[in-house]
Amino acid sequence: MKKVSVIGAGNVGATCADVLARKNFLDEVVLVDIKEGLAEGKALDIWETASISHFNTRVTGSTNDYSKTEGSEVVVITSGLPRKPGMSRDDLISTNAKIVKSVTDNVVAASPDAKIIIVSNPLDVMTYAAHIASGKNANEVFGQAGVLDTARYRSFLASELDVSPLDIQALLMGGHGDTMVPLPRYTTVSGIPVTQLVAKEKLDSIIERTKKGGGEIVNLLGTSAWYAPGTSAAQMVESVVLNQKHIFPCCVRLDGQWGEKDVYLGAPVKLGRNGVEEIIEIDLNDEELELLKISSGHVKDVMKVFDDMKLF
Repeated sequence: MKKVSVIGAGNVGATCADVLARKNFLDEVVLVDIKEGLAEGKALDIWETASISHFNTRVTGSTNDYSKTEGSEVVVITSGLPRKPGMSRDDLISTNAKIVKSVTDNVVAASPDAKIIIVSNPLDVMTYAAHIASGKNANEVFGQAGVLDTARYRSFLASELDVSPLDIQALLMGGHGDTMVPLPRYTTVSGIPVTQLVAKEKLDSIIERTKKGGGEIVNLLGTSAWYAPGTSAAQMVESVVLNQKHIFPCCVRLDGQWGEKDVYLGAPVKLGRNGVEEIIEIDLNDEELELLKISSGHVKDVMKVFDDMKLF
């Protein structure tokens, strides 16, 4: 039985569950939330679209009952609070790390063999926290960052070039946010290098927009994005459950690649049944390596903040 659980039935988690159900490759999707009735209500709402959207995936919800998630192949963790006005970065890390630890403990107890995908923010350090809490191998706990970032990048390029976003292949590395590392050398449109199609000044502008993609949505909506993050996580789930071995940029623990060790950064990986089956160490030039080093330094600073809290 192919079963996936999504922890956190907010906008991102519910979107992820909805997309997974519609893809119709799972037997069951379970939504779990701490708020009474939220997961049950959203799960029921999704399930009631089955006959309209032509899928058979059972969608069920639960209020904090992790026994319902037992036997999941993959668990997506979206739980956590958004950063509120007046809340420091340290407060956000402390609050969400405690939430992620509690969720991870429950997930591992119910589904010890599950691969865990982290969507909670701050993404890089929450992936680190979940890995520690889970006691699992590093290839089994990874974060959704680069899939979302490259999706934004590709959509912006498609609009600029007036082409299908499906024709665009792109890669970004590093931390999730302002320190992400753009790699225009590895961006193509049906095999054509993007640098031959977009002027450097315009391409730089698109890259900057990508870095601030999350903030752009917040400024427009007053809240974080959910369609793109939820769908990005679902795409990762599909690659794992169906052993598709897609190459995606994901947040993973590096172990010497590009000279970086014991840091959680976005890097191109092969995602299959075993989780991260390979970290693909692409060639980076001096400028790209320097940007990755800066990004790594930023993530390590945040990881140190977490370590110093001695939460677990």
